[in-house]
Formats: sequence, C-alpha cells, structure tokens
Amino acid sequence: MPLAPFRIGPVEVSPGLVLAPMSGVTDAAFRRLVRECSPGAVGLVVSEFVSIEGLTRRDLKTLRMLRYDPGEHPIGIQIFGSDVDRMAEAAAMVQETGVDLVDINCGCPVPKVVKRGGGAELLRRIDHLEEILRAVRREISIPLTLKFRTGWDESSIVCVDVARMAEAAGVQMVTVHGRTRVQLYAGAADWERIAEVKRAVSIPVVGSGDVVSVATARSRIERGGVDGVAIGRGAMENPWLFAQVAADLRGEEAPAPTVSQRFAALRRYRELLDEAYPEKVTSARLRGMACRISRGFPGCGALREAVSRTRRSDELLEVLALFEAGEAMPGKPPVVTARSAA
Repeated sequence: MPLAPFRIGPVEVSPGLVLAPMSGVTDAAFRRLVRECSPGAVGLVVSEFVSIEGLTRRDLKTLRMLRYDPGEHPIGIQIFGSDVDRMAEAAAMVQETGVDLVDINCGCPVPKVVKRGGGAELLRRIDHLEEILRAVRREISIPLTLKFRTGWDESSIVCVDVARMAEAAGVQMVTVHGRTRVQLYAGAADWERIAEVKRAVSIPVVGSGDVVSVATARSRIERGGVDGVAIGRGAMENPWLFAQVAADLRGEEAPAPTVSQRFAALRRYRELLDEAYPEKVTSARLRGMACRISRGFPGCGALREAVSRTRRSDELLEVLALFEAGEAMPGKPPVVTARSAA
C-alpha cells in the first residue's frame, strides 16, 4: 500500500500521516500526546483553528493557542476568518512563532463560524477566498496550505475548482474533507471526489474523512490515490492509530495498546494539560479522553460511569489506579475516597 513521504515546499512530511486540526482538541497537550503514543509515525500536526479576530486584537487567550513544543515539528497553525487584511496580518503573526506552515480553514461547518463569513462559507465566495489566499501568500514566506470540503451541498461541488484556484494562488498543499458543509459529519466521506482533486492539481493532496482504523486508512489510501491521509476523530479515541497505520504501510502489524498503556497515556495527558491549563479545564479534558480511550476493554462501562462522577483530575487518576489494582470489577464502579476531593 503506497504512501510515500511528500514535501510541502521545504517541509518534508514523513510518513504521509497528518494529525488533522480539530477545534477544542488539537492543542499542544493533545498533539504531544499523539506524537508520544505514535513516535515517528506522525508526519505533520496541525493546531486547532485560531481566530484571526482574536489574534490581530492580541487577545491573550488566543495568543496562547499559538504555543507549541519544539518537538512538535513539523507543525502548522490553522487560522480562520474572512477579512482579507486581518487574515494576512494573522498569518504573519503565525509565521513569527517559527512554525513550519500556515493552514487556512475553509471547511468548518459550525454556524457561528459560517455566519461570520469564515470556514465553509468561503466555498460560496471563491473569488473572495482567492483574494485571501493571495494576500496571505504575499505576507508570508513559509508554506501556505488550505483545508476545505467538497462543496456547500450536493448541488455545488466545487472542490476541484477550489484546488486549482488555490494552486494558482500559491497554496502548496490542500487537505480535502470528503463531505459537503450541509452534511456536517453525517453520512460517508466521498473519497472519489478527493481522488478527482488529486488528479486535477500537481501540489500534494491530503485526504480527510472517516479514517478511524487501520482498515479504513488502507481503504482510503487505495481509493483516493492521495499523497497523505489526515486522521482526526480516530486519534481522539486511539492516539496509537498513527503507529498502527504506519506499521500496516510497512506490511507489519502493530499491537493494540494494553489497558496499562492506555492508563499511562491518560496520566501523561494530565501532565501535559497541567502545563497549560487550570485544574477546571484539565479535569474536563481528561474526563473526555478517559471515556474515549477506554472503549472496548472489560469494565469500560463501569469505568466511564465512575470517571463521569469525578470533578478533579486527581480523583480521576485514583479511579484509574483502583481499576488497575483490580479493586473495581466490571459493573461495579469504584468508590473514590474523600482525600482527592479535599
């Protein structure tokens, strides 16, 4: 199953596996966790999308979203918005951080983004999108990439036209999510349309949509003829997926993570979250990850029930310790002591 390394200008992506940008998910803590769980198997990571309005107004919370660890290279920062001048200014600010590329979001289907003219709304304003891309290209010297959907709806499939326009405007890689904006995340991603984009342009094309396992990765690579594959929701449940897919590309098989490895990853995730967030945010994100990462092993239902009742990260870690020690059996949630809540 071929998936050779590829280049985005001077940036090598090897292997051609990309951690897709996900709002509220792909912060520095999660990106680092994925790289640690799948060492050497993540060719590129991309940040959650960053508002140009917050960036250009120097909002402190937004500026913090630009933080990354030196070990994350190659890394791209994704920005979103619709104002031409602010997009160019924000891209320049991103370049100053030393990241490897600027990615522009043209695929977010969320109403609050679309109503302000950003995300997938730009698929209905291709001339305006071209103006943005050319303005950003003039402002930065690092690679510029673009992520977009196949179109607004089935009556307006514009992915090939957008890709050709983007290439002419100086974009050096495109990522295509195989759904329309109207689909949101329902139905199946159309990888035949991603393949059409690949045939239409000479720049690298990364396919996105429904890559949640080794089998789906293999199927999409074969169907799309793409240069790379973006993994999003699959990594939320299985940050080892990149290593598993990379092994499959080599004709090998990577073992599934053990329960102990999953719990160790959760402890590490807590450490990474603590570096950036207050306890309230850390505990909320840790709860979400614990529920996702524990799916499928004996007692996972009871574990998720116990995890959902915790309010602090140290309480959650105590729950994990009880499960590891065998003190909690399937169907019998562990009892968290009061000392953690003090």
